[in-house]
Parts: sequence; C-alpha cells; structure tokens
Amino acid sequence: MTVSRLLALLAASASIVLMPAAALAQRQPESPEQRIERLERQINQLQRQVFPKGRPADTAGFSDEPAATQSSVVTLDQRLDSLERQMSDILRQSEENGNRVRSLEADLAKARADQDQRLATLEQRLTDAAAAPSAAATVAPTSVVPPRAKPVVTAAVIPETPDGAAATDPGEDAYSNGFHLWESGQYDQAISALKSFTAAYPKHRRVSYANNLVGRALLDQGKAREAAAVLLANYRANSRGERAPDSLYYLGQAEMKLAQPAQACRAYAELDAVYGAKVRADLRKQVDQAKAEAKCS
Repeated sequence: MTVSRLLALLAASASIVLMPAAALAQRQPESPEQRIERLERQINQLQRQVFPKGRPADTAGFSDEPAATQSSVVTLDQRLDSLERQMSDILRQSEENGNRVRSLEADLAKARADQDQRLATLEQRLTDAAAAPSAAATVAPTSVVPPRAKPVVTAAVIPETPDGAAATDPGEDAYSNGFHLWESGQYDQAISALKSFTAAYPKHRRVSYANNLVGRALLDQGKAREAAAVLLANYRANSRGERAPDSLYYLGQAEMKLAQPAQACRAYAELDAVYGAKVRADLRKQVDQAKAEAKCS
C-alpha cells in the first residue's frame, strides 16, 4: 500500500467519524416547553408501569380502591346541599313554633282579660240590680199619734198615696225597666226605654246610669263608634254623675274595639286624673286591666 492511498483511507475514516459530531453540533437545543412535555411523557410512562389501575390522583394513593369519579363528587355536593336545606327547614320551623307559642300566650292573656272583664261586668250587673229595688223608695217609720191626727212624715219619707200605700218613683221604675231589658240581651228595646226615661226625667239621678247603659248596649251590639259618642257625651254632660267614670272606662273599651289603643289610653288617663282615688274598687280593677291590655305607658 502506498503512502498516498494510506492517507486517503485515513481521511475517509476521519470524515466518517466526524459526521455524527457535526450533525449533533447542528441540532437546536430544546425549549423549556419541549423539555416539560418530554418529562410529562416520561412520568406518564412511569405511572402506567407503577400504577396499572390509574394515576395516584385518581386512586388517592391506594391502588386497590376505585378511582374518585365526577359522579361521586356531584353526589357529595348534593348531600351537602340537602343537609343545608334540612338545617334551614329546622331553623324556619323553630322560628315558626316560637311565633306560635308567643301568639298562644297572647291569646291566653287576652282570654284571661276578657274573662276577668266579663266577671266584673256580671258583678256590676248584680250590684246595679240589687241597688235598684232598695233605691226605689225608703219610708221612715211614722210617729205614734192620736187616732185622728195626720201621720208625721220625716224629710226622708216619700209621700204616701191617697189610699195609704207608699208612693213609688216612676222614674226609677222606668230606668229599672230599661236595665232589665239590657240585662236580658234585648238591646234595641233597652236603648229605646232608656232614652225615653232620660227624655221624661232629665233631672233624675239615674240619667247618668241610663246614658252609660245606652253606650254599653251599643257596645254589646258591636256598634263601637256610636257607643263611643254616647259614652263621651255622658261624661261631658255630667262629669259628676255616678256613672261618669264608668263611661270613660267603656269609652276606652270602645276605642279598643276601633283599634285605637292610644285614644283608649287617653280615656283611662282622663279617668285617673279626674276621679283618682274616688273610683270604685271593682271599676279600678277593670281600668288597671284595660290599661295593661292597651299597653298604656
């Protein structure tokens, strides 16, 4: 082999060896995105070999458990929503039950107040009924005189009739008739009889009673506005009348029927200011209960 051929062979061998290096030198370096993709492919291949049933995120790290699916997550959300709705329903029912209890307590208190008022009204009716016959006529005993002398009559004695029988008070009888009509629930007839009495006997002591009873009869009929007008007029016309304080009390009751508690409180305050300690015990009890019901300050 000549030197020239040996040199040619060496040159060819060097070119063959240097060709891959030259090709490698011409390759472009990988970008970060390419490197990340290559790493992800390698990790995926590794996970498929280590976790044949799924990725760790799917099996929560336990190769023998089923993967957490989207449906299981939805089911869990639905159960949580259901629990929240149930809690809301329980809270709402608790509030409703509390409102019902408060309403029942208020109704019970009102029923008790109404019962007390009815009892007081019955007591007042009995008192009036007992007072009416005794106030009709009071005849004092006469002095003993000679057979032909006229009987001596004291100042408190009601004059006798010509036939010797004790005279009655027609005004008292007229009022008693209207009272008994009201007591029996015949309100229209009672109102008519009491108005006739006040027209016939305007100066009679029972006029205050009669006008007050007319207002109460109207109130019993559910005519609260008319009753309030009559009761207020009775008080203003004769504030010293025996039933003027009662008229103020029942005026307050009429205002309560008209859903005007502030006006009712004004009537009760007027009663306290004008009559104070002079108010009868039974009426005082009714007024105190009425003020509490109207929430007067």
